[in-house]
Amino acid sequence: MIMTAFAEGNIPTENIRGRLGYTFAAMSSHAVSMLAEYLRGAQNAWAFTGAGVSTPSGIPDFRGPDGLWRKYDPERVSTIEAFRERPEEFFSFWIHRFELMGRAEPNVVHRLLARLEETGYLRGVITQNIDGLHEKAGSRTVLEIHGNARTGTCQGCGRRYGLEWMAERVREERVARCGCGALVKPDVVLFGEQLAPDFERAWEKVSHCDLLWVLGSSLQVWPAAELVPLAARKGARVVIANHDPTPYDDLAALVIRGDLAELARGLAQEMGLEVKG
Repeated sequence: MIMTAFAEGNIPTENIRGRLGYTFAAMSSHAVSMLAEYLRGAQNAWAFTGAGVSTPSGIPDFRGPDGLWRKYDPERVSTIEAFRERPEEFFSFWIHRFELMGRAEPNVVHRLLARLEETGYLRGVITQNIDGLHEKAGSRTVLEIHGNARTGTCQGCGRRYGLEWMAERVREERVARCGCGALVKPDVVLFGEQLAPDFERAWEKVSHCDLLWVLGSSLQVWPAAELVPLAARKGARVVIANHDPTPYDDLAALVIRGDLAELARGLAQEMGLEVKG
């Protein structure tokens, strides 16, 4: 499946009846208690995370009030055509952002998800993020459906390189180029590319889950967003925790709007889990 972004007012609709769920415009103890109850009762729960999970770690999101795509045109810097046709512009935009991701530390949301997996409440994390912070926080099962920024692959010979090597090449030559002469592409999924192999695994996991907890995603990038109506079609309970409304809020049993770090701390306390931060 090719990764695309939905245009405003062009969100695919699903033939699924909206559920009579609960929406909390701000954090409340009742919302936290309901989420804890859902997690305790689930047998096969998965978290599905977006950029909003990593903003407390200092990594900007894409579509929030200060998101990157409000300042920059993704067609210029985040498509496979941009990489191939304007590699210097592509690397100028992305390489220091990739380095920022490499230096970032997990926040309380990442650590809570890792703890929930460790204690058996979650099977794992499906993430749109490329920063590697779930793994750094200790999550063992992480499906990175948009790839990762830690490595790159030569488009000619297939040789793999680390982020430090790519950054050094960009500083010296303005692009990352392999010894064979071909460009080295970061192992992230750009608009116009097929999703990473982890997406097929994520699709299979969501098809059989009984709870899908969405955190920090605007659900406006396809086909990743399709995991939510998939879960609903298969009968899973959907919980959406995001700062702003999403196109699929009407499919959720519970919608929580507000600060994810605050939610994570409240949930950890409600469930009796020790989580740093």
